[in-house]
Amino acid sequence: MVTYTVHEPPDPGSDRADRGVELEFVKDGFSWLTAICPPIGFLANGLWLFTLAYFVGAAALGWVLSTLKLGPQMTGVVFLIINIYLGFEISTLKRWMLEQTGWQALGVVTGKSIAECERRFFESWLPTQPIIAGEAAGQSGSSVPPVPVRRGSRFWPFGTRR
Repeated sequence: MVTYTVHEPPDPGSDRADRGVELEFVKDGFSWLTAICPPIGFLANGLWLFTLAYFVGAAALGWVLSTLKLGPQMTGVVFLIINIYLGFEISTLKRWMLEQTGWQALGVVTGKSIAECERRFFESWLPTQPIIAGEAAGQSGSSVPPVPVRRGSRFWPFGTRR
């Protein structure tokens, strides 16, 4: 079973279909990619600021460990421990970053896959959302504009992910 937290952007659309498209599902659990190479794991999750912080912190820690005259084996063990810790905490960092940018947590959902988690969440969430008049009359297919393709990262400073 996998667990996802569901987050909504700070300025959600008025239509429940638009709001549903904008939701972000953040998987809770260990990230092998982040444990093996944290900068790539951070970039894969759109956390470019943490990528820069990792490089600065790794350089500073490497300098401190060399100043303390620790051997390369001990330095490797220290970085291994840090990378494993980051593998466990990547989802927490992503949720924290979403919260800092104004996103709201809507809930937690579990299932066997992302598809099942999305289905379970929307089955309980959609009935509580308001229906727009055109959607209630059965005209939602003709008046709804196409959904834009999402590219990039919502944390990237050069544009939004919409």
